[in-house]
Amino acid sequence: MRLVVFDLNKKKQLGVKMNQGILPVDSILDIDSEELLKNNKFISDKNVLENIKKEMSKQENKVKEHLINETDINYLPCVPEPGKVICVGKNYAEHAQETNDEIPDSPILFSKFSDSVTGHMTEVPIPDNSNELDYEAELMVVIGKKANKVSESDALNYVFGYCNSNDLSARDLQFKTNQWLLGKTGEKLAPMGPYLLTSDEVNNIQDLGIRCYVNEKIKQSSNTKYMIFTCSYLIHYISHYMTLNPGDVIMTGTPEGVILGYPESQRKWLKSGDKVKVEIDGLGELVNKIV
Repeated sequence: MRLVVFDLNKKKQLGVKMNQGILPVDSILDIDSEELLKNNKFISDKNVLENIKKEMSKQENKVKEHLINETDINYLPCVPEPGKVICVGKNYAEHAQETNDEIPDSPILFSKFSDSVTGHMTEVPIPDNSNELDYEAELMVVIGKKANKVSESDALNYVFGYCNSNDLSARDLQFKTNQWLLGKTGEKLAPMGPYLLTSDEVNNIQDLGIRCYVNEKIKQSSNTKYMIFTCSYLIHYISHYMTLNPGDVIMTGTPEGVILGYPESQRKWLKSGDKVKVEIDGLGELVNKIV
């Protein structure tokens, strides 16, 4: 199931992406969408997803009557209020090499703040005092239940779903100090979406093509099978140092092809008007305009 969080007529809603349009969950469940979105209840309460599936099947003839044209909605982050946004650095060997770093022996973790998230088709401002904004196409893992010291073999059972994300990075701010936070967590520097694909729809999360385009020119092209640390290992590893809760998200690292990886004389940083698209097999296309 592809879930969508959106705004329509100044109301935040939860929907299901279907071939013919978006089905507002309000139209088939006797509960307000805003209640489902509050504290990520639609993620933490497994009964919500089951009820949506049951009512979609039961009300199959009525579903078409309630569909909304996708062009009429404003996309919001598919996890509108993540508890933690945990990022993984240098998780593809060729990306580590292109930035002249050694391949890590253990996951490099850093964070973005939860209010950095934004959705599909939103405009992303270049941070103040920055001239070096870079793209990073990434797979995002959304945690579905409390995970504390979980085994690697069981780790994917704690996943609610997956989505596209873009770890936008202001490199000149990122490297002002040896802590990356300043260049990572500015306004809207964590786009995600457009849809949240539930984990039951994914056969092998470690075999998905991942691509990034700037103004329709391909800049990154790889596959999640080239991750140094798999999604299951990352959940296992992180959960031994902090408790992961429903609605926490993990940005799993970017492959080679970022602007930082080019020789200095060839670096063309993102500028106002650029359109950045992140595409992962089965997860749709996440598009944002730089302003």
